[in-house]
Amino acid sequence: METAERRARLARRHRLAAESRADDPVEVARDLVALHGTDPSSVHLGALVRMKAGGVADVERALYEDRSLLRLLGMRRTVFVTSLDVAPVIQAACSRALAARERRLLLQLLSAAGVAADAAGTEEWLAGAERAALDALEAGGEITAAELAAADPRLSTELVLSKGKSYEGWQKVASRLLLLLAAEGLAVRGRPRGSWTSHQYRWSPLTRWCPDGLPEPDTRDAETELARRWLRTFGPGTADDLRWWTGWTKTQVKRVLAELRPVEADLEGGGTGLLLADDLDPTPAPAPWAALLPALDSTPMGWHARDWYLGEHALRLFDRAGNIGPSLWWNGRIVGGWAQDATGEIVCRFLEDVGRDAEAAVRTEAERLAPLLTGVRLTARTRGKTWLEEELTA
Repeated sequence: METAERRARLARRHRLAAESRADDPVEVARDLVALHGTDPSSVHLGALVRMKAGGVADVERALYEDRSLLRLLGMRRTVFVTSLDVAPVIQAACSRALAARERRLLLQLLSAAGVAADAAGTEEWLAGAERAALDALEAGGEITAAELAAADPRLSTELVLSKGKSYEGWQKVASRLLLLLAAEGLAVRGRPRGSWTSHQYRWSPLTRWCPDGLPEPDTRDAETELARRWLRTFGPGTADDLRWWTGWTKTQVKRVLAELRPVEADLEGGGTGLLLADDLDPTPAPAPWAALLPALDSTPMGWHARDWYLGEHALRLFDRAGNIGPSLWWNGRIVGGWAQDATGEIVCRFLEDVGRDAEAAVRTEAERLAPLLTGVRLTARTRGKTWLEEELTA
């Protein structure tokens, strides 16, 4: 498959071409499978740049009033925001296994803290703490981790993390338990304290979003469905791309692909891509388009092999942990990055000669984004600053 076809698919399926923009944030989240949510500002900006119109209030309404979007711990132990129909798929395909690992780790930490005399007693202690936490969430409706810790003495018990390491630290049971309850589909991050860029969430019982709880599909069926959705949005992709994006093992990926039976396609530049068998028709090329995508956006974080849209710009646009910063796009490839300067203005930097048409299109998109950032300063809190951000914000 030619790279031009992959870029046309990206433009339309990722809602980036102007004629493909969505009506609301739920449509965006569903079509991308999920919005990367480690940084809350990425959720809002990632949705809004793909919408025909709207503002921060529209995303907040979907998240906290309509509750048609849900934050959950999903692929690669990362926070994502997705629609309520996709959430059970991610929960069963990724979060369920994560919850089992988190429970084992929490029991180890509790045992080291000496909350009980033996393993059975530790499990009983944890069960009691869970009941206390869920009762407090139900009673409070929406509370912070600190408020939860104060609700019951067990929840304020302190745990030692990475004992004996140079980065040894302490964490209260309440914070660790919220992570477990989220992975188990019992608690959810709600409205943050402060603005829409805040990382300090209030927590609610999941039943405030789904009164009957999330449906519980079979794990293997959910894995197959999640891979099908990923291929529909990100295909053609490789088996390694899928493994990286989901955080699954090679065995899981092999089984899922055997179930889906995707079609192989030779990719321009080398490698073999995978496509769903009913997704082989060529994609009409969209009109020329530009986009300013936020850091940790779901599109550039959707593949492990990125040369076909990233070129040689990785060292300037990704931090040391593999997280992308704000990026400039022109017709399906990254051509630079952007940031806010000391006054809060958007500044763009091209990393290659793109021509006047591209420069004008990027200016137009920057002007469309600027009102959303009035009075807001974006910071790299959950990742490191990229080389380009350091230069632009100096």
